[in-house]
Order: sequence, then structure tokens, then C-alpha cells
Amino acid sequence: MHDGRMRTALTIAGSDSSGGAGIQADLKTMLANGVYGMSAITALTAQNTVGVAAVAEVSPEFLEKQLDAVFTDIFPDAVKIGMTANAELIEVIAERLRFYRAERIVADPVMIATSGARLISERAAAVLKDKLLPLAKVVTPNIPEAEVLSGMQIMTRTDMEKAAGCIHEACGCAVLLKGGHSIHDADDLLLEKSGVTWFEGMRIDNPNTHGTGCTLSSAIAANLAKGHDLQTAVRLAKDYISGALAAMLDLGKGSGPLHHGFGLEHTIPR
Repeated sequence: MHDGRMRTALTIAGSDSSGGAGIQADLKTMLANGVYGMSAITALTAQNTVGVAAVAEVSPEFLEKQLDAVFTDIFPDAVKIGMTANAELIEVIAERLRFYRAERIVADPVMIATSGARLISERAAAVLKDKLLPLAKVVTPNIPEAEVLSGMQIMTRTDMEKAAGCIHEACGCAVLLKGGHSIHDADDLLLEKSGVTWFEGMRIDNPNTHGTGCTLSSAIAANLAKGHDLQTAVRLAKDYISGALAAMLDLGKGSGPLHHGFGLEHTIPR
């Protein structure tokens, strides 16, 4: 921040061929938030705004080689972890992050698709809880994911606080529980050791929300990389998401992507 050095962040996640989610969203978000982004890919997907046609996971050995290549050369100031549906891959990530003593880890537990389909096996969910989340500074579940992680149903704001408390107790990391899936409001809850902060959600009437979760967690990681505390990093990330949604980009036949570069337009020559 003060030494003039470019801050760096690593995303460990799946690739989205349509560019709106996964590592593509992460790298665009990191750039837009003033951080140099790097990636270790957990899976290739053939997908677009309408749905996922195919997934090809990388081998644990190849993921390990990607992580080693990054950490031994350009050590990341922050790490964002996204889609990892396989227990072996989660174990490799946890082992390497511990080995390199990585800091400022943001875990986005991609467990349930927007359609409600479960994306992660019981075993992978258990490894995620036991080995990966305890390394994280913050985990960013939505309501359905927090229900899986806490083992309880979430209907109210009180339930949100209780579930976040369960996850914090089990994993030891801060919890940003996103309220966008709740019927009442889009308020998010940040539970840290020091207490609870509610962030009021700005409901932006935009049906194009492909990659919102990936983008938010990457923006938090970028802001942590720049030296902000967690509350500030979350607030800045939420402001960025609001701007990317409010730009009303409309691409694709389904739920389209956000405009990750909305703030850069005035700097780019026409």
C-alpha cells in the first residue's frame, strides 16, 4: 500500500468459458480493484449464461503444480478459493496453503447451484469444513450453503446470526452470510470474533447476476490484499458489486454476467 508495490491475489477456482463467473470473473474483478490477479484452475467448464454443458476436473497433481508455480515466484497477498467439488482437490489446496503459510484467504463455498442442485458431495463438504475453512480469514456462503455448513434451516435474521455463529465456532473463521437468497431482504451479515455487522443490501433490479458470488469474494480478497481490514474490504466489495450490477450489462440468452469493468470506461480511449 505505501511501498508502491502492486498487490497480488490468487484465485483457485473453476474456469467459466462464457467469462462471467469462475476465474474469468475473479481476474477481471481483481484488475478492476487495482490488484494483480493469478489463477490455479480446479476444473474446466463448458458453460454459458443458460447452463453448464460439461465439467472436466484437473488432477490433484496438476493443481498442486499450479499452486507451487504461483507461490514460489509471485507470492500472493490474498487468496480466493471458489469452485472445488472434489475432496482430493480440497485436500491439496489446504495442504499447499498451509505449507506456504498463505494469508488473507477468502473461501467462497460453491456448494449449491442457482437452480438448487447440490454441486458437492458429502465427503467433499466434510473435508472443506475440516481442512480448508479453518485456514480462511472469511467464508462467504449464501443462505442455502450456510444451511449445509451449519446443519440448520435459515428463515429469519436471527437464524442467520445463529447459523453464522455455528460456522464460526466449527471452523474458526469469520463468516459473511449473504442474504440475497432470503425472501425478506438482501442484507448481508458479517460475523467476526469481535461481533456482528449488518450490511444493508441495495436491491438492484437486474436479472443478470451470473457470477455475483465469485465477483464478491474476489473483490473482498483484492481489498484484503491492499491492506484493508475485513469490514472495510466487505463494504468496498459490496459497493463494487452494486456498480457492476447497476451498469446493466445485458449479454447472453440466460442470466447474464455483470459489467466487471464499469469503473474503467472513462479511462479507455474510444
